[in-house]
Amino acid sequence: MKLDWITPAERLSALPPYVFARLDELKARAREQGLDLIDLGMGNPDGPAPTPVIEAAIAALNNPANHGYPPFEGTASFRKAIANWYRRCYDVELDPDSEALPLLGSKEGLTHLALAYVNPGDLVLVPTPAYPAHFRGPLIAGGKVHSLILKPEKGWLIDLAAIPDEVARQAKILYFNYPSNPTAATAPREFFEEIVAFARKYEILLVHDLCYAELAFDGYQPTSLLEIPGAKDIGVEFHTLSKTYNMAGWRVGFVVGNRHIIQGLRTLKTNLDYGIFAAVQTAAETALQLPDVYVHQVQARYCRRRDFLIEGLGQLGWNIPKTKATMYLWVPCSVGMTSTDFALDVLQKTGVVVTPGNAFGVAGEGYVRISLIVECDRLAEVLRRFKQAGICYSTEALVSSSD
Repeated sequence: MKLDWITPAERLSALPPYVFARLDELKARAREQGLDLIDLGMGNPDGPAPTPVIEAAIAALNNPANHGYPPFEGTASFRKAIANWYRRCYDVELDPDSEALPLLGSKEGLTHLALAYVNPGDLVLVPTPAYPAHFRGPLIAGGKVHSLILKPEKGWLIDLAAIPDEVARQAKILYFNYPSNPTAATAPREFFEEIVAFARKYEILLVHDLCYAELAFDGYQPTSLLEIPGAKDIGVEFHTLSKTYNMAGWRVGFVVGNRHIIQGLRTLKTNLDYGIFAAVQTAAETALQLPDVYVHQVQARYCRRRDFLIEGLGQLGWNIPKTKATMYLWVPCSVGMTSTDFALDVLQKTGVVVTPGNAFGVAGEGYVRISLIVECDRLAEVLRRFKQAGICYSTEALVSSSD
């Protein structure tokens, strides 16, 4: 029986449709029809977590002490591993007791940070296109999102000079993310220096999403916000073990930075969850302590896939510059097609799943995101299907062999 008098909270009506949930429905329907799907939609790494991580988790599972409630602030050993990782990778010193907080994945933390700091009506600056949690969290909290339109001619970098002074003075938080999901754009250290100066001038809380810190290629080293002098005074940085360590389903990440900002998030979380299963935290510690050779192997894997797919798409008319980081390609749709229409056309004609760019905000329209989450033999099959179905880049219209 439908209860018409029970209605969801207004905060849900403020949210745009979650495209990934819609994609799941379409994928299920395609599988029912017997299609051999190649799913390049979500950033869901293929393969298991590293063997030492799995072995550490098994050992921790066999320890009865790990089966009770974990500490709200995470285990001391995991927080220490986080601090050591930052010291090793970025020469950044963190107090593991107050400047690092384990999370149930970075998505959880990014969203809950908004609930901890955004009052109804507060103005939050969010780039578009962006990872959906960056704008959905503030919307759930009742904030007003001011979209910062990113443009390809600017290298998908935030144009700080284009933000009106009156907007900057009202803003409470600025979310940003380099290397970027979905565009794979990277930002030079000078940009980080500029954004820290901007935030300090206007007293804005900076939230940097560094989820792709280690998925960098060709000698490129991403910048941590916390490397910049003064950043820790006004900012925090989020990280996840989902991507580099193939631990997407384990739900573990962390936030580091300003102790007062982190304390606010911790206070909220003590009212919402009991933290991460201690065995998962032990596994995450192990991941952060893996030798550099493991990370180099992961980088080589994604670099190989990047090169293979960029070359293959080039033969179909796309001119995609080599990305320096992340596990994505940001691919323009053929002229005259929306990103949703293009993604649906590709799915229906080839059984290949890509993500429409409008899932990442209004400035994502006209693009699709392709995740490099299968090996080159499957990417070769993607290219074969594209060629057979006539899927290619056109400045006039989508060419289809069925026409």
